[in-house]
Amino acid sequence: MVPNQIPVKVKLVTEIRDLGAKDITVVEEDGMFIQKGQTSVLRYVEHNDNGEDVNSLITIHPDKVSVKRTGPVDMLQQFRKKQMTENVYRHAYGTIHMETHTDQITYQQPVDGKSGRLFISYTTKLNGEGERRHRLTITIQEDNR
Repeated sequence: MVPNQIPVKVKLVTEIRDLGAKDITVVEEDGMFIQKGQTSVLRYVEHNDNGEDVNSLITIHPDKVSVKRTGPVDMLQQFRKKQMTENVYRHAYGTIHMETHTDQITYQQPVDGKSGRLFISYTTKLNGEGERRHRLTITIQEDNR
């Protein structure tokens, strides 16, 4: 076990607005939280509907957030406040080019048993098509089992 690694409960709420429709996805998993200097790292495995495991690693720096997913999907998405970033999302059905413009990032680190929270508001364009608005909220709660 890595020093300073804390078992946590992770709750991700993703809200996507596309052409007036709103889609909300909630994922709850067990994970590990590591704090090293000014960098926070959140690791967890997402068990999808097809029984496949997607490894997720979220790295939170003071100026950016990186989301790396590996397994049946593969991507490295960067969020930088008020900037546009690009990445490629690979899955069983092909490859998607993604442009992300991040509007807002707020982060409250979990401390002394209090839950932490990461909030990111952004828009994406998939393969150059129309924009979709996203809101991602991740709650990190220490698991005291």
